[in-house]
Order: sequence, then structure tokens, then C-alpha cells
Amino acid sequence: MNTASSFSNRRYDSTAIALHWVLALALIGIFGFGLYMTGLPFSPARLKYFNWHKWAGMTILILSVLRLVWRVTHRPPELPEAVARTMPGWQRAAHHGVHHLMYALFFAIPVVGWMYSSAAGFPIVLFGQIPLPDLVGKSPELAEALKPWHAYLAYALAALVVMHIAAVIKHQVIDRDGLLSRMIPGK
Repeated sequence: MNTASSFSNRRYDSTAIALHWVLALALIGIFGFGLYMTGLPFSPARLKYFNWHKWAGMTILILSVLRLVWRVTHRPPELPEAVARTMPGWQRAAHHGVHHLMYALFFAIPVVGWMYSSAAGFPIVLFGQIPLPDLVGKSPELAEALKPWHAYLAYALAALVVMHIAAVIKHQVIDRDGLLSRMIPGK
């Protein structure tokens, strides 16, 4: 077997890599921006930032759909033999569990935010041009119930991202198994 093709079979393809890093940066950015804007006093700027946050959330939802479709239609590479052989069962379960939960939250967070916005009576007009349908009717009670869940889910995703990054660091620094090279662009 050709070494180059053997190596390429252990890497994600360029589309999967691009979607991973674009979503990673977008998620970190929207989380930080969300923390910032919620701490601002009521003002026209705060209202503008909330709209930007909604637009970013809908863009992340669209990218998440694309990523999931790509993932379902393109088999990811197998773990390298050395990693698969030495990884304890609990780490393999944690690996799969964290990834599945992150995917679920990629969808749940923007959908709950969209539902909250709809229930609060603030429709989403994507990029100020494309009105999105309300997911639920206007209901102040439902809006109050949904509001904290958008934040709880965002914090849960942030915790999973920290766990994911910690696992990457462990593989790169402690195990030195090259697992990160499967997701680095241009290698």
C-alpha cells in the first residue's frame, strides 16, 4: 500500500476540516460575543448586537446542517492503529459521547434561541433581509421559560469544547500520537 494514500485515509477530507475549523471559530466567537452583549445596558447598540448574534446563530445552524450532512455521507477516517490499540474503552466512549453531545448542541442552542426570540415577539430577519418564520407563537411565559435554557445549553457546549480541547492537548503533548494531524488544514 502507498504510504501517501495510507496517510490520507487517516485524515479527514478538506471539506470536513474546513467545516470543523469554521464552526469552531464561529462557536467560540458567538459564545464570547453573547457573554459581552448580555452584559450591556439597554441601548440601540445592544439591540443591534442581539440581531448580529441571531444572524450568527442561524449561520451556525446552517453550517451545522452542512457539517452533519457531510459527516453522514462521508465516512470519517478510522483512528490510527496505535491509538485504537492503546485507547482505553472509557476514553473511546467519552470521545464518541462528547462528539454526539456537541452535534446535538450545535442544533439545540440556535433552535432554542430561535424559539425564545419567536416567543418574545422579536422575529429573526436574517442579515436584515430574510424574515424567518416564528417557530412558536408569541408567549411571554414561554419566552421566560426558554431564555435560561439558551444560556444553559451554550454553557454546556462550552464545557464540552473545553473537554474536547483538553483531549486534543493530551493526545498532542502527553501521548504524542499525532491524532491532531488528522484535522490540521493543509497537511
